[in-house]
Amino acid sequence: MSVVIPAHGGQGLDLTLAALAAQTYPDHLMEVLVVDDGSDPPIRLPEIRPVNTRVVRVRDGWGISNAVNTGVKAADGEIIQRLDADMVACREHIEAMARWHHVTDYLVSIGMKKFVDTPPVTPRQVFAAQRLDEVFDLAEAVPSSTEATIAKTHGLRKSRNPYHVCTGPTFALPREIFHAVGGLDPNVVRGEDTEFSYRLAMHGVVFVPEMEAQAVHLGLPSQHRDRERAVRAVEPYLAHRIPLRRDLRKDRARRWLVPYVEIVLDVTDTSESVVRRAVAAALDGKLQDVVVTLVGPWSRLDDERRVTLSDPCFELRLMRDLFAHDERVRLIDEAAPTPAPAPFRYRGPADVPLHRATLERMIESVQKDLAGILIVDLPDGRSARLERTSALGRAVLLSPSTGWAGADLDDVIDTTHGVRHEPSDRYWPAPPAPAPEPVTIPAQVPAPAEPSEKTLLRRLKSALRPS
Repeated sequence: MSVVIPAHGGQGLDLTLAALAAQTYPDHLMEVLVVDDGSDPPIRLPEIRPVNTRVVRVRDGWGISNAVNTGVKAADGEIIQRLDADMVACREHIEAMARWHHVTDYLVSIGMKKFVDTPPVTPRQVFAAQRLDEVFDLAEAVPSSTEATIAKTHGLRKSRNPYHVCTGPTFALPREIFHAVGGLDPNVVRGEDTEFSYRLAMHGVVFVPEMEAQAVHLGLPSQHRDRERAVRAVEPYLAHRIPLRRDLRKDRARRWLVPYVEIVLDVTDTSESVVRRAVAAALDGKLQDVVVTLVGPWSRLDDERRVTLSDPCFELRLMRDLFAHDERVRLIDEAAPTPAPAPFRYRGPADVPLHRATLERMIESVQKDLAGILIVDLPDGRSARLERTSALGRAVLLSPSTGWAGADLDDVIDTTHGVRHEPSDRYWPAPPAPAPEPVTIPAQVPAPAEPSEKTLLRRLKSALRPS
């Protein structure tokens, strides 16, 4: 276990390290890396600390995300334990967090914490204490929302988005998983743990709360000091990077860094006119928080001299030139195993354009029971499907490690999340029959009646009468 502690200034670090020195987890299986994020003066290790403790200096960049990434790169452990420099862990904390990772390799264990005012306590008192309540007044501690959420969701079993509680560290995960999702994003200055945990969720991990891994946080977090400003500061980062936060994406005309849905269309051997209609329909739906991926043999196209009109790749080149500068359309040779970090992926025939309501209704359907895949059976025997990214990620993680190697991913997802089949009429509603054109029947003009004999005589007398 490598405990990575980003620190700037090091206030409270002596208590953090004293608590880690008293852990029940074996010394020879744990290292502690204090990542000095530009402290002035530089951090020096206190007397009471774990046996295998070292300082790692940040050379490039700044901030918590950058510091954690720097520490993980220098770590030797198979498991990364993320801990803040102002947190004091109970004696069993590391042991409780680590035991889950003996079970399987795709878990993230989450520790508990409470907020306390920093008492006049020494590192030696913390080191000697058998329980946290011997040195901290836990009766006056401010509880974290993490524990309340875990209790309300039956230990996260009923949580729709369990990554929400993996914030305000402490948490532990396999180092391979940390690197597989790209580590923390140095561009995220606020809410970096939430954004990182969201990407972990899209990768397919299982979040496990460990109630015995207790800790106290020294002092109240910034949200308690100025909640309104803290919420505003984090909103841009989460809005752009966590599409599931629909409450942060209410501006329909906006474009976001990570789309809500990736629409994948295989355009191999498909005419440009068909693809044009498909892309237009995809981008003009009620749900516009999307990106379109056109899968085809784009790498076959070169810039050698050619006769344009007789080019065997004429249609493919036409499509490439048509969509090359549209930021919402991507051209790739092969779709990725999952669309992460986008939470959903749609796949369907290019010659069956999406109805304006198709994506919205498909997502609404799978969100009711959190199904992994919704397969819509089309009238011609083909199908279209909506895939949940976290379910795909879980299937990919399970396949090589639990005897599922070589299994069809749909079979794995059916076991973990469920695969549902439905007919197409709800998702491609038949267009209403056009109203008949109103037919205007011209009024019948009666033919003029033949003038009578008396009438003719009157007209003749009138004409002969002298003026």
